[in-house]
Amino acid sequence: MKYTILFLSFIVVSLSFGQTGGTYAFPFLDFTYNARAAGLGNNFISIKDQDINLGISNASLLNPKMIGQMSVNQALLSGGINYGMAAYGFKLRNGVLGTSVKYVSYGTLSRTEINGSNAGSFSPFECIVGASYGKQLNPRISVGGGLNLIASQLETYNAFGISGDLSGTYTDQTEQLLVTAQVKNVGLQLKNYNSKEKDQLPVQFLMAASYKLSHAPFRFSILAHHLNRWDITYYDPTLKPTVDALTGDTIPVKYAGFGEKLAQHFTYQVEILVSKSLHLRTGFDYHRRQEMKLTDRPGLSGFTLGLGMYFKKFSLDYGFSITSRAGFNNMLTFSSNLSQWRK
Repeated sequence: MKYTILFLSFIVVSLSFGQTGGTYAFPFLDFTYNARAAGLGNNFISIKDQDINLGISNASLLNPKMIGQMSVNQALLSGGINYGMAAYGFKLRNGVLGTSVKYVSYGTLSRTEINGSNAGSFSPFECIVGASYGKQLNPRISVGGGLNLIASQLETYNAFGISGDLSGTYTDQTEQLLVTAQVKNVGLQLKNYNSKEKDQLPVQFLMAASYKLSHAPFRFSILAHHLNRWDITYYDPTLKPTVDALTGDTIPVKYAGFGEKLAQHFTYQVEILVSKSLHLRTGFDYHRRQEMKLTDRPGLSGFTLGLGMYFKKFSLDYGFSITSRAGFNNMLTFSSNLSQWRK
């Protein structure tokens, strides 16, 4: 059984942000749960429109356009592994409420005894039930916050937790520039899997900005993540100093410098608004590239592509995330405002 738990832990780390995703409890809090974000570097929080998924990711983006908006998101992975999210926006007296249910299913795995004999099967499952509230303080500034209940069930082992998010957004008078800041995953583990010790949650401080050109169909965005932790580079503890065969000099292990540490905090995003019905997207996460690329064949690791199609009563989004040459992720989103279907 211990090998099964190790296998599940490996899957969780692989789906999350490399080294930064394997050191905290509930790393699935940082999964990409909508196709638009998947096509824009896997973390997108800086546009205020009708997309309820952005309101779930950043509560200060919740606005009246999201009232009645429903969205269903699904990742397409191999091996029977699935994860996704359903979201809906409600009208409140002084603001907008966004609700969501996120899930991660690892398929069906075999349960074996210590001697290798088959003892049946089990289906690991994790979920997050959340609610977010956003309010417009004045024409330029909005604020929001969210609360999440977290549950993880791996065979007979269970863990529970609670987390919260806080955010604020500024929009300029022309509505072409948007700047936002967010603190997310602030909370605690209420119950660990098999010990009384409580692990920390993956708390993050993020800032992001988006700018839409006045006379061109381009929207440029930049996101700075993990600002509460300066060094997010990976250090391989097995590396040792080497000796130059020609000179006999000792070559020390090379560590990341200031520029490398700074660069790994940024994600770059571009949307091309071809028309009201068609949006093209691309993103680049340098941190993900450095963490997940194959050393000899880095390829397009860290790059993402996306497509948004907007129809009269619904919209479809697709996101393609390139983890490395060893794998990639597809994400689909269906969204619609239910009021559009009423006669």
